[in-house]
Amino acid sequence: MERLNRSEIIFKLLSYVLIGVFAIMALYPVIYAFSASISGKIAYESGKVILLPKNVNFQVYNKIYNDKGFWISYINTLFYTTYGTAWSMFISITGAYALSKKRLIFRRRFNFWVVFTMWFNAGMIPMYLNYVNMGVANRWGIVFAFGVQAYNIILLRNYFEGVPKEIEEAARIDGANEFQMLRRIYIPMSRAALATVTLFYATSRWNGYFWSRMLLTDSMEKPLQVYMRMLVENYQKMFDDMPIDLPYASDAFIYAILVCSIIPVLIVYPYIQKYFAKGVNLGGVKG
Repeated sequence: MERLNRSEIIFKLLSYVLIGVFAIMALYPVIYAFSASISGKIAYESGKVILLPKNVNFQVYNKIYNDKGFWISYINTLFYTTYGTAWSMFISITGAYALSKKRLIFRRRFNFWVVFTMWFNAGMIPMYLNYVNMGVANRWGIVFAFGVQAYNIILLRNYFEGVPKEIEEAARIDGANEFQMLRRIYIPMSRAALATVTLFYATSRWNGYFWSRMLLTDSMEKPLQVYMRMLVENYQKMFDDMPIDLPYASDAFIYAILVCSIIPVLIVYPYIQKYFAKGVNLGGVKG
C-alpha cells in the first residue's frame, strides 16, 4: 500500500472533518424535527428537546392520519411531482437532443437563447401577469407552465454530444430515424445524466411553493408545501382555541407534517445518488 506524505494526510483529515461537519449540519434539522414531533408538550415548551425526543408519544401522527387537508395536499404534490417531472423530462430530452446536433438549422442561435434565460428573466411581476393571462392558474397549468429549466437542457445536451458518432452513423446506415436513435442509443447510454436531471426536476416539483402559492386559488389543488405554510400561519390560533389539553405542542404538528413530507425524498434519493456525481461531472465538461 502506498504511504501518504504529510500534506496528503493533513488534506485527507481536513476533508473528513469538513464532510463530517456538513453531514451534521444536514442531519440535525431532520433529527430535531422528528424529535420535536414525538416529544411531550411540557418537555418541548421547556426547551428540553435539543436532539433526542423527551416524553415520547405519537398522538400527533394520529391527528395527521385523520387530517383530510394533509392527504389532499399530499396527493396534489404527488400529482405535480409525477406528471411535472415526466413532462419536464420529455421537453428536456427532446430539446437537448436537437440542440446537440450540428445539422440543426440555427443551432447556435437556439443554444444562445436557451442560455440567455439562465442570465436574464422578465422579473416577478411580468412573469406573474404572463402566467395569469396564459390561464395556468390551475392543476394542469402548474404542470405544463414550469416544464423546462435551461441548466438541465444544457447538461443533457453536453452529455448527448459525448455519445460516439460512430454508433449513430452505424444506426443511420441500418435505417434508424431520429426517434429510434434517441430511444435506442442516446437514452440508454445517458442513464446517469437522465437520473440526475430527473432528481433535479423531481425535488424541484416536490418542494415547489412560490408559484403554487401565487397562482392556485382552489384549496383542493394546493400542494403540501403551501398547505404547510398555511398551517404555520393559522395553526397557533387554532391550537389556542382548542378546549382539550393536548399532550403535544402546537409546533409538533408542523414538525410531524415536515417529517412526512420528506419521507418520499429520503426513500428515492439513495437509489439515484449513485448516478448523481457521474451525471453532473460528465454533463458539465463541455461549455
